[in-house]
Amino acid sequence: MPASVLMREREEEPSEAVRKRVEACRKIQEERFKGEGIFFNGHMNAGQIKRYCVMTEKAKEMLEEALKVMNFSARAYDKVRKVGRTIADLAGSEVILPEHIAEAVNYRSLDRESW
Repeated sequence: MPASVLMREREEEPSEAVRKRVEACRKIQEERFKGEGIFFNGHMNAGQIKRYCVMTEKAKEMLEEALKVMNFSARAYDKVRKVGRTIADLAGSEVILPEHIAEAVNYRSLDRESW
């Protein structure tokens, strides 16, 4: 994603709108995992990650590059995919797009810096 896109000013989203998006996201996950014994993306196993974390080719390329540059482990790779799935759910997207991966990688890098 170009720096100009990332750096542009964004309007703040009202709390009520955020709440509605989160509720919609939870409902998506509830439906997705009905009968699977889990309720949230963060609880997915390897098979579920493969099934539900469908990415565009560009998103896959971005994640592969992040793996190389940031030296992510297999565990971190799966976590980024799960977070990317949640970000996609919040955006109402059926597939994980490059911007979802970029955001998830950013969160992961912040997590690594904290430790």
